[in-house]
Amino acid sequence: MLWSNFQARDNFVFLERWLLMFPQYKNRDFYITGESYAGHYVPQLTLHIIHSKLKLNLKGIAIGNPLLEFVTDMNSADQYYWSHGLISDSAYELLLSFCNSSRLMREALTQSFSSDCLSVYSEVAEELGKSVDKYDVIADVCLSSGQSPMAIFSHPMFLGPQFSSSLHSQLDGFSQQQVKVEADPCIEDKTTKYLNRKDVQKALHAKLVGITSWNLCNKIVQYMDDLETPTIYTVGKIVKSGIPVMVYSGDQDSVIPFTGTRNLVYKLAKALGLKTTVPYRPWFEGKQVGGWTQVYGDILSFATIRGASHTAPASQPERSMALFKAVLSGKPLPEA
Repeated sequence: MLWSNFQARDNFVFLERWLLMFPQYKNRDFYITGESYAGHYVPQLTLHIIHSKLKLNLKGIAIGNPLLEFVTDMNSADQYYWSHGLISDSAYELLLSFCNSSRLMREALTQSFSSDCLSVYSEVAEELGKSVDKYDVIADVCLSSGQSPMAIFSHPMFLGPQFSSSLHSQLDGFSQQQVKVEADPCIEDKTTKYLNRKDVQKALHAKLVGITSWNLCNKIVQYMDDLETPTIYTVGKIVKSGIPVMVYSGDQDSVIPFTGTRNLVYKLAKALGLKTTVPYRPWFEGKQVGGWTQVYGDILSFATIRGASHTAPASQPERSMALFKAVLSGKPLPEA
């Protein structure tokens, strides 16, 4: 087998060896899920499994707020800022006319920043401020750490440490994100401290190799080498193979907004000739609207999770669980 990316290879090798150690799980229903950059990892691994000799009862995949197509996903953030009142009309016009998010991200990747982009994003950043969590625009931020939310311009999920440090030298005043989990906006700080306790690491059989402490984005393992490779076409191949796909979005995420994701899924369904089998409608968790959904050909589904962040289960666990149950059951999300 030829491997197009080493992260899919490593995930596949892990899965093969894990099943050798625990063969009792090999014949069970198998699902692959992930969020954010897993918009690359999950489809790539799934396609490798489909083309491999590994026999699994693969029943479906689900990807949340996924990076599927660089330009669409990056640029949808600009409209999201404007439509949610985070930036002014004039700032939005600058983004449309001079430097959008995909261009800035590309310049960051090549470490060649134009004066156009730097000036536009300086103005946009000033309007966005330092106290809005781009991953959850309605969330409070952590105040005790003295840190402000992560700015899109130094997004480590995309840029990596070598790029974000360069961009920091060009755009001052941006610092690390504090992700809100349920009612505690400081949960990331607390989690980092907890996972760096020696007794916790011993209990988890975790070994720090090449580093002195655990952190959310370390510099040792880098699995983000194909940022601009579109995976929406990989999702199409998975659908054509007969594997159900659920694409969902927390609707309070401005990093990879639902607007771009919804449009990509719609265009994919159209390209595959899939007819709408569940028209765009609200779905419910209990008596409240959990989000909105649409299904194409009974095999490709899109859904939003109302009030959810970039990592939807962290901010809306009940609604995320309802969606997860629908994926496992193979049924549309519940109506009122």
